[in-house]
Amino acid sequence: MGCGVEHGPLGAGAVSEISALIASLTREVADFPSPGIQFKDLSPLFADHRGFAAVTDALAEVASGTDLIAGVDARGFLLAGAVALRLGTGVLAVRKGGKLPPPVLSETYDLEYGTATLEIPADGIELAGRNVVIIDDVLATGGTVAATARLLRRGGATVTGAAVVLELAGLNGRDVLKPLPVSSLHTA
Repeated sequence: MGCGVEHGPLGAGAVSEISALIASLTREVADFPSPGIQFKDLSPLFADHRGFAAVTDALAEVASGTDLIAGVDARGFLLAGAVALRLGTGVLAVRKGGKLPPPVLSETYDLEYGTATLEIPADGIELAGRNVVIIDDVLATGGTVAATARLLRRGGATVTGAAVVLELAGLNGRDVLKPLPVSSLHTA
């Protein structure tokens, strides 16, 4: 276990410290949501002021210099809002399908058990020419972040990177996102 930061200004000492903090505040739940899955629950991390502040600061360092932070439904909203506030940027909520009023831009993608759809407003938010970093809680197979990046690009944004709190090793999510730079604060 450790940190999977690929880019960004975090030094090795800060990376090690934040990774250890995340590990100490992550609850593991066996056989959820199905048998054989070892679910990593970040709820204790989010509920801990010190942990949430440290994660917010680290993600803000990684995302510095961007114009807009995109948070993926739903836990990505918590992180993206805090990071955007810290950086003095706006935040865009990338919603699950059917949650926004029309018109919307939609992106449907495959999951291991079916499909899912993500949406952003088609008007009212100017994305053209804006540099956007995608923030989410966990990177697993990479499908959600990849769909988010495609959706933002269709809206005219330049996606400059993605940052997550936890990357699940062995699921190759980072490979799916190449050449998009991906930063993770902890790998388990």
